[in-house]
Amino acid sequence: MCNRTWIVLLLCLCLTLVACNQADESAMPQSQTPGVTYTEIKLGSSLALTGHAGYLGTQTLRGAEAYIRHVNEKGGVHGRKIKIVAFDDSYDPPKCLVNTQKFITENNVFALFCYVGTPTTVKVLPLVEEARMPLIGMFTGANALREPFNRYVVNIRASYYQETEAAVKHLINDMGIRKIAVFYQYDAYGFDGLIGTELALKEFGIEPIARSSYIRGTQDVNEGLEKIRKSGAEAVVMVGTYGACARFIKLAHAKSFNPVFYNVSFVGAEELARRVGMDTASTVLMSQVVPPPAAGPGNAFDATVQYVALLKHYFPTDTPSFVGLEGFLNARILVEGLKKAGPDLTREGLIDAIESIRNLKLGPGISITYGPDDHQGLDTIYFTRLENGRFIPFFDWPGLKTEQRGGQ
Repeated sequence: MCNRTWIVLLLCLCLTLVACNQADESAMPQSQTPGVTYTEIKLGSSLALTGHAGYLGTQTLRGAEAYIRHVNEKGGVHGRKIKIVAFDDSYDPPKCLVNTQKFITENNVFALFCYVGTPTTVKVLPLVEEARMPLIGMFTGANALREPFNRYVVNIRASYYQETEAAVKHLINDMGIRKIAVFYQYDAYGFDGLIGTELALKEFGIEPIARSSYIRGTQDVNEGLEKIRKSGAEAVVMVGTYGACARFIKLAHAKSFNPVFYNVSFVGAEELARRVGMDTASTVLMSQVVPPPAAGPGNAFDATVQYVALLKHYFPTDTPSFVGLEGFLNARILVEGLKKAGPDLTREGLIDAIESIRNLKLGPGISITYGPDDHQGLDTIYFTRLENGRFIPFFDWPGLKTEQRGGQ
């Protein structure tokens, strides 16, 4: 047989093999869901990794990553590994908007996950609605993420309205304090906390004795402090970030103004404690939307214990935090939803799966329930007090009556 014939036969064989391979590939069912392949589920996370809220974003992401890495090492969910593409927005709304646009149009993510902050997250809601993109587990208690109801927004934590309502009731009923001022960040986050406080006070027929604010990204609190100090406030509700709130408390102490300082959860307990330090006689309280992280053996299925253990394993230099635990719980709910959604994963299917979660026990006192009209998993508010440089669980509100407050 001549060389030309051999060449023709070889060429025909190669073409046949290529055609067979193409036929085999076309016969395989390819996922039509963006961000989902046979081996991976891609999520997009825009959060502050640098700047004045960088601690909050970093801790939220690491808490979530600790659980997701654990799940991935065990084979993922239905054979797929979870990948988080995280973009830094420095707690800046326009940057968050740009990041989200990239997630949707360029990065082809399946869902948005673990966003941090009210002004940033609220900014992207129109994109979420238009793209019908699930947005799951935000480190913010903004009411705008709850009302009006949005099928594609899934909250894990309680709201700022719930936090401030619980705090105001304790201040008035248990301590007899009625002169309550509000210090807030001048943006959507601060307004949310201010409105929540005003609504809670309205139930008692009163309103804030003083209101003052500061500009996001600054620590220019002097003018606001003077306004509140001169009002004779006995308690100050603080709705800001750890830098500004710590400066306010330290300057107040220097001026011998020592009311009860109550902070909402977003302020960030560990970082506020570090910045305030132990050189203050002020009573500094903070509400939390998750229980304290729990070290020790405990139940392996207790999320508070599991978080501490997995954080130590994957991020050994990190210290457990309330913020990190919240990120961890975000991941637990996400994974539970992915499991329930099954191998034929779609965005609508994920939302349906999360809505089917009922009484999911994640530890003592932590039970998650969702429904078609209920996209908030937790409602419990915990209170902590700054003692010896740490925020620890606090219950004795009447006992504060005997302590110094409202000093001028």
